[in-house]
Amino acid sequence: MEVRYSPDRVSFKKMNTGELRKAFLIDSLFQHGKVEMIYSDIDRSITGSAVPTNNNLKLLASRKEMAADYFTERREVGIINIGEKGIITVDGEKFLMEHKDCLYIGRGSKEVEFGSSDPVKPAKFYFTSYPAHKEYPVKHLKFTDAEPAKLGELKNANKRTIYKYIHEKNVKTCQLVMGLTELETGCNWNTMPVHTHQRRSEVYMYFNLSEDSCVFHFLGEPDETRHIIVRSGQAVLSPSYSIHSGVGTQNYSFIWSMGGENQDFDDMDWVETKNLK
Repeated sequence: MEVRYSPDRVSFKKMNTGELRKAFLIDSLFQHGKVEMIYSDIDRSITGSAVPTNNNLKLLASRKEMAADYFTERREVGIINIGEKGIITVDGEKFLMEHKDCLYIGRGSKEVEFGSSDPVKPAKFYFTSYPAHKEYPVKHLKFTDAEPAKLGELKNANKRTIYKYIHEKNVKTCQLVMGLTELETGCNWNTMPVHTHQRRSEVYMYFNLSEDSCVFHFLGEPDETRHIIVRSGQAVLSPSYSIHSGVGTQNYSFIWSMGGENQDFDDMDWVETKNLK
């Protein structure tokens, strides 16, 4: 498990492209036959993926970083499958995970295992985890169970649908809020106008991009922004002081995950576009 330490607001302003990518970009996800995990000191999040092929993969605790006997001993985790059909087994109970299905696993689930229905066309499980102080039950959410919200306009190139999977009105959690956004054809901008939320951090994972396409993800304080070029299947960590917005060379999808002291989806400090620098 790789450990990341987030730069403070002052250090951030002095970083070059390579330093920004090393601190905030996760480009090692979705390796076949492997569970990949990044531990960040930003709200102690863990961002990871599992792509089971010929053998099932177990979600195991890293003793050094987590000081736990099993992964969800003091954590909760949200998982979305962006690949083909798969199965997640939680303490012996099997959940069939179709494309874009989500699974919430609460604190105290001792055994979590990932599998693919067809190893040649594997599932691609993306997950985010935060510390948890209370046990909540496992909940399987199909794509049709997510709460959709249509935002944006075609004239502003930001027409999109936000699918809320894990949120206060749908799934009881300690910290985790999680969902998926899909942009319509001809639309490229997400989360514009921008916002910050001091009370929680966020992780964006972009996908559904062709090999020759990318997203310019903007981060930093509103009056001094930077960008990171992101490819399909890569994620960006966003500390609470940072905006998190992007524009792509094509339309795309992304999974957003939040953790912190407030779970209210609408808890955002909006920034007028004219004030961005």
